Amino acid sequence: MKRYIPLLFICFLIGTLMSCNEVKSSRTENNSENEEEIEKPTSTADLFEKEILSKDISAPWGITWLDDSKALITHKQGSVYVMENDEITDSISGLPSPYTSNQAGYLDIKAHPKYNENGWVYMTFAKPEGDGGSTTLIRFKLDGNKATELEELYQTMPITNTGIHFGSRIIFDNDGYLYFSTGERGVKENAQDLTNDMGKIHRLQDDGEIPSDNPFYEEADAKKSIWTYGNRNVQGMVYDAENNKIYATEHGPMGGDELNLIEKGANYGWPEITYGIDYDGSIISELQEKEGMEQPLHYWDPSIATCGLMLYTGDKFPEWKNDIFSGALAKTHVARLTLDDEDKVLNEEKLLDGIGRVRQVAQSPDGYVYVLTEGPGQIIKLLPKK
Repeated sequence: MKRYIPLLFICFLIGTLMSCNEVKSSRTENNSENEEEIEKPTSTADLFEKEILSKDISAPWGITWLDDSKALITHKQGSVYVMENDEITDSISGLPSPYTSNQAGYLDIKAHPKYNENGWVYMTFAKPEGDGGSTTLIRFKLDGNKATELEELYQTMPITNTGIHFGSRIIFDNDGYLYFSTGERGVKENAQDLTNDMGKIHRLQDDGEIPSDNPFYEEADAKKSIWTYGNRNVQGMVYDAENNKIYATEHGPMGGDELNLIEKGANYGWPEITYGIDYDGSIISELQEKEGMEQPLHYWDPSIATCGLMLYTGDKFPEWKNDIFSGALAKTHVARLTLDDEDKVLNEEKLLDGIGRVRQVAQSPDGYVYVLTEGPGQIIKLLPKK
């Protein structure tokens, strides 16, 4: 009789897995063996309720927290607002005016990981130059609500007057290196050209110096700050501190928005490989794969216009632990992605459908989720449903 117990047990397991309507993610933290693993439901729309904190900012772009109760929010038209205890209280003075054509303006904002020690806040914006502009990284400190000690760390080149594809997101890794993205400014060839800054993710020290171990540091004529290239327009980027991974989303054309795992020196293919076509219906490339070019972890066809990216690590929504959330500008929702430990997407759920053009999804220090939308402009807080 004993010889049949393992077989029956295996059959029971197989039957359970085949009939299960839930997806279990293996991308969990290194919990103790005795800690119960949380099931990953495919649908979580009934787990939260939303609170609209503000409708007064028409085009919020980025958000960063200075402490548990105070955050800064960029407004594309050229303002940085202060939010304390979930209320907009003031704006920051002393910052440079942006180039504001079409998609240009104030972009992302990020407090230094050691903000409590050094007081630095980092921001990307479209810096005006001549009749155009370019994505530029600055940092500053705060004296009350006034920006002080402002430093320009990196201006991407060349300057153009196209008002599209500026990127941009900012992250820090565990070693204190800063990464920021810039779009190819609508010129497809820029993304494969290592002699310019466009269509890339850049890696710097926190003072703007370029690390000598960057992948193209020794390559003649290449921009030394480049970490990856072949990126069309990265407007979502997040760092997984637990596993030392960078994830990024970038806009495709008609079809072909991508979620990518960002790796040193990698080429993400634009425009030589793509899962999309051009806006006039013409073929950009017949290829979806090519040797030496990375495949996305996931792509969207039709495009959702990915923007903003969050890896949830808090405790307010245990069902979302280690899930990735992307905003959707064109499709006006938040996409929740469950991945396994091989970064395979197991499940995609559409949340907040029709909420507006989602520009950013972010986690506060205390584990709540904030969603920034434009058209209409809103700051929304997600709370566990009581």
